[in-house]
Amino acid sequence: MSTLRFYAIKESTNRKSVEIDEKDRKSLIFGSNVFNELSMRQYLSKEAYASIKSANEKGTKIDRMSADHIATGMKEWAISKGATHYTHWFQPLTGGTAEKHDAFFEPIGEGLAIEKFEGSQLVQQEPDASSFPHGGIRNTFEARGYTAWDPTSPAFVFGTTLCIPTVFVAYTGEALDYKTPLLRALQAVDQAAVDVCRYFDKNVKKVNASLGWEQEYFLVDSALVTSRPDIVMTGRTLLGHAPAKGQQLDDHYFGSIPNRALAFMRDLEHECLLLGIPVKTRHNEVAPNQFELAPIYAEANLAVDHNSLLMDIMHKIAERHHFRVLFHEKPFAGVNGSGKHNNWSLSTDTGVNLLSPGKTPMRNLQFLTFFINTIKAVHQYEELLRAAVASASNDHRLGANEAPPAIISIFIGAQLTDVLGELEQVTDGKLSPEEKTELKLNVVGKIPEILLDNTDRNRTSPFAFTGNKFEFRAVGSSANCANPMTILNTIVAKQLMDFKKEVDHLIDKKDMKKDDAIFNVIREYIKDSKNILFEGNGYSAEWEKEAKKRKLSNNKTTPQALKAKISKSALKLFDDLGVMNFKESEARYEIELEEYTKKVQIEGRTLGDIARNHIVPTAVKYQNTLIENVQGLKEIFGQSFHNYAEEQLNIIKDISEQISQINSKVTEMINERKIANNIDDAEKKAVAYCTKVKPLFDEIRYHCDKLELLVDDELWPLTKYRELLFTR
Repeated sequence: MSTLRFYAIKESTNRKSVEIDEKDRKSLIFGSNVFNELSMRQYLSKEAYASIKSANEKGTKIDRMSADHIATGMKEWAISKGATHYTHWFQPLTGGTAEKHDAFFEPIGEGLAIEKFEGSQLVQQEPDASSFPHGGIRNTFEARGYTAWDPTSPAFVFGTTLCIPTVFVAYTGEALDYKTPLLRALQAVDQAAVDVCRYFDKNVKKVNASLGWEQEYFLVDSALVTSRPDIVMTGRTLLGHAPAKGQQLDDHYFGSIPNRALAFMRDLEHECLLLGIPVKTRHNEVAPNQFELAPIYAEANLAVDHNSLLMDIMHKIAERHHFRVLFHEKPFAGVNGSGKHNNWSLSTDTGVNLLSPGKTPMRNLQFLTFFINTIKAVHQYEELLRAAVASASNDHRLGANEAPPAIISIFIGAQLTDVLGELEQVTDGKLSPEEKTELKLNVVGKIPEILLDNTDRNRTSPFAFTGNKFEFRAVGSSANCANPMTILNTIVAKQLMDFKKEVDHLIDKKDMKKDDAIFNVIREYIKDSKNILFEGNGYSAEWEKEAKKRKLSNNKTTPQALKAKISKSALKLFDDLGVMNFKESEARYEIELEEYTKKVQIEGRTLGDIARNHIVPTAVKYQNTLIENVQGLKEIFGQSFHNYAEEQLNIIKDISEQISQINSKVTEMINERKIANNIDDAEKKAVAYCTKVKPLFDEIRYHCDKLELLVDDELWPLTKYRELLFTR
């Protein structure tokens, strides 16, 4: 009997739900561990409070004296919450979060000590952090990296540590994190959107990008995970035959949440609410042991921080419940993978969602302006959006089961497609009074009614309009939202800037009225962007052919997709808008290629180890048992033993064939890895791992999975899919 596997199964089946105490009303505990408005009013002077509010709302700098006052108030608040340490909490280019803790405690001599935290410690620190990915921006011997406070994202206490959200930059000022380019992109889209908004409302002074993410994940008992070296090392199963039952009955989706999972969710929600993460929704997802949670949307920078924090919290809470959270986009073959849908919109400081129509033609024209400009931006930069969601893990998900394909397209629904068709017929030039009336009453005016019932969805669409927002569905579950949000906000900012130039040109040079100019420009955008709109099934071969005709990219692998990030147009785009300079863009390209290579490399090493050191010895052991059985039959029945041992002999032969294929393919994979490892160029190395090493994984897996069906279940060393997916 495979001791570890069956011990893990016994452990997991004997688990009891952890008791969760939820006496407090959620509204009372929400944000209680966040240095929010209430806490700042209580612990800061009026001047310090005004300083931080001005920094948040107007982007003004906080002077040294104010920083000292804020630091003192923040320290006293944190200590009242049980904090003993503080950390600059940042998001390096590893995809996770980072923190180095320092104690408030400081000796002052003569056996005395105080709690100390000054403005200089709040505003900036030098954590070194030389081992984080930098893509050549800095050398290890020039390792100074700085964290700088981001006052737009509130500090919080987690455990006994005051966490201060910060950016992370090199000594020379280049961004070494995800947050810095995101903040720059948000500033760019704010300025561009405000300029366009003033065609409709002169009072608009600020536009915020909002983000509501939906986090999908798998929960697997920790003992079962420990029995699977592939999950431990790579986050996914590299082997495993499909169980008789998977998700084909759709009986898990939106079903009753299993008790242990529900206890985990309740515990998680409590921690999230304390930290100001407004979690709202929880439910079973499609695959067995797959779940989802989603918060109420928030300003994009804060929402990104919330999601990064949530992923940290989930791992810690899971330990209390003897679970492991799997964020890998495709941890199990043959069932749904996990995404992180990014619901994005733009809202003004006057309280208007720019992607939601209103009751007047003017509001609806504003809606159409931002709606069509977003479509135009996605069409113009569809390869860049695909690059934004590229990763070794997401490559497994895109195009599989319910996930969107690698072809970026936009779904807007049949009714809005008809509206765009009518707008396309707008006369070139100045509109007659009759045309204006027709447009405003029959086209623009009816949009609210259209959207009222526009609840259709296309689960295969990577980028879908869902009533008052766009849903970027291609984002992977393990991704940092900052990457796709940086790119989306950048391309929309650039498009809005171009739109304003074109409209102003028609107004100033062609003597057109504002409405006429707007209609003329958006009409041309509708014509230009038709190819990106698609209402059908994204999985189909017909769509691939059609997409090729439309000249849409179909970059199925990460090395293919990432090239868009260093195209001349992309480099210029990011540099012109001040989001990333050439050096920062090229560094990120190198880092993402290197990350891809390393992940595939780790998977290859892990797979080779499991195949040769777990699967093959087990198969040989079972084969020896069969050989003994055949020899015994020969002793009993003599030459006629073939009549009684035919099946055993066939299995013995089959096992030998599978073992031979496994050893042959593992050797081939190792040799291909050696060749790839000698390549210095990051792009060529990634391509070699993608095209030469990775394809062998499926071949090795095929033969290992065949052995799983042949070998005695009691001998099989790896916890099987039926146990991983259906142990509750």
